Amino acid sequence: MRIGTTLTNYTINKQKGIQGASGTFTGLLNDIAVACKRIADLVNKGDLVGVLGAAESENVQGEQQKKLDVISNELMIEALQHNGHIAGLASEEMDDIHQLPDHCQRGNYLVLCDPLDGSSNIDVNVSVGTIFSILKAPDGVRNPTQADFLKPGTAQVAAGYCLYGPATILVLTTGDGVSMFTLNRDFGEFLLTRENVRIPEETAEFAINMSNRRHWEPPVERYIAECLAGKEGQRGKDFNMRWVASMVAEVHRILTRGGIFMYPGDAKLSAAGKAGKLRLMYEANPMAMIVEQAGGAATTGRQRILELEPQEIHQRVPVILGSRAEVERVTSYHGE
Repeated sequence: MRIGTTLTNYTINKQKGIQGASGTFTGLLNDIAVACKRIADLVNKGDLVGVLGAAESENVQGEQQKKLDVISNELMIEALQHNGHIAGLASEEMDDIHQLPDHCQRGNYLVLCDPLDGSSNIDVNVSVGTIFSILKAPDGVRNPTQADFLKPGTAQVAAGYCLYGPATILVLTTGDGVSMFTLNRDFGEFLLTRENVRIPEETAEFAINMSNRRHWEPPVERYIAECLAGKEGQRGKDFNMRWVASMVAEVHRILTRGGIFMYPGDAKLSAAGKAGKLRLMYEANPMAMIVEQAGGAATTGRQRILELEPQEIHQRVPVILGSRAEVERVTSYHGE
């Protein structure tokens, strides 16, 4: 499609080839884009509008919320619930499903989101983002339950994220490749800037939180040790390490120049009764869909993420994703 096409025209053109398409999906993506524009504006203004710093609350995972976590969640609800495109919304920041007000028309889709991924970075002016996943809603449902959301990643209709960095970039897949749209602030539209994005196959970068090294399982320790050995080691090349503590920023770097991102399970997480750090429904599934659509791979180390059968809405899982050959290498070490 022509570079410079608006996100709305892009999705309209995509739907033309789908029999029975009603335009609801285009409307839903427009709703999400509106929320992302409003969040981007607040991120851009920061302390000028008093949105930095901690809120006096915790989310369902017991994590201290930032003011922008709370505001971003409210903006997603406001943008999505009134236009008749969704039947329900689940968010990392809410204990349970957000039920639409009785007077609101119900739509054909369910949305899961992390309204502000990497919010620990917001006070130090480092990139953050919004992650979203879209599922089909059961026919006729007015007040969906958690069970209606608990579908494997393979059931996603679409997935995407919006990166709030030097430029605001919305990345989207509807199951036939990955496209990037950059926000033109002059007239407030997301414009297509890259299509058919492919993750470079060759990489010399890895991203992992090295402070957890003493807790890692042997397969992860083995892989990182090989990377750190550099040209003198069995890999025969030097690797660079990156760690932004924002999954959106990490995945965007991988889409742009390759690499591998790892937040594996470890002994520390296991001792706390957690299989992993990242949330399956809000982070792992949508990012896994994007990465696979760009030619990469995404596993827990032992299983393809998109094939996991979710057990509960806030389930956590280990995540290893990025350039296919590197992910397959780490996965094979777990298999051994």
